[in-house]
Parts: sequence; C-alpha cells; structure tokens
Amino acid sequence: MKHQIIATRDVRKYLYDLIQILYEKDYFGFKENAKEYVKDLFADIEQNLPNKIRKPAPEHFDIYGYNMYYASFKKNKQTTWYVFFTIHYDYDADTQSFLIRYVSNNHVIAKYL
Repeated sequence: MKHQIIATRDVRKYLYDLIQILYEKDYFGFKENAKEYVKDLFADIEQNLPNKIRKPAPEHFDIYGYNMYYASFKKNKQTTWYVFFTIHYDYDADTQSFLIRYVSNNHVIAKYL
C-alpha cells in the first residue's frame, strides 16, 4: 500500500513560523540551523509516520479533528514532537493518506497526553 503524507495549511504555517520562533528564543544561534531543524523534523514525519506506533488522541485535541491518532518523534534528550493526524484509505488506488492536523512538543502539551 502506498502512503501519502498531507499537512493542513495551519500545520504548514506553524512549521514555517516555528523556524522564526526557534531562532528568536535562542534555541539556535543561526536562522539557517533552525530552518534545517524544522526541515529535518518534517522529513522524519514524512518518511516514518506510516510505520510509527500510533495511539488514539485524547479528547483535548478534538478541536483539531475527530478520530485522530498521534505519534511521537524524539528529536533530542529534551524534546519530543507529537504529530496528530487522521488516516484516510483509498482502496481503489491502494493508498493510505495521513492528514496531519496538529503538531506540538512535550514542552507544550505533555500534560494533555
């Protein structure tokens, strides 16, 4: 089965804004490093989301969509990113699509998981 990873417009905007946030909060000394971090994060999501262990998303996250799952992506000792998504099947095309609806990290949402 083929896989397709799709991010909503809000998720794409968040990831784009994340570059500036990481740079301005001095997580990275150079904006280019922050850009590379976000690029690597999304590449990891695109490549590995279909094979990640997924759990049903808690009700707290229903504001982003219903019947969602989430998977975690550990980027370093301090930070784990959580990707919330729905799965759609197209059996005629033998395709499984993952629609990413929300992305955040343990520093922000750990208390809700």
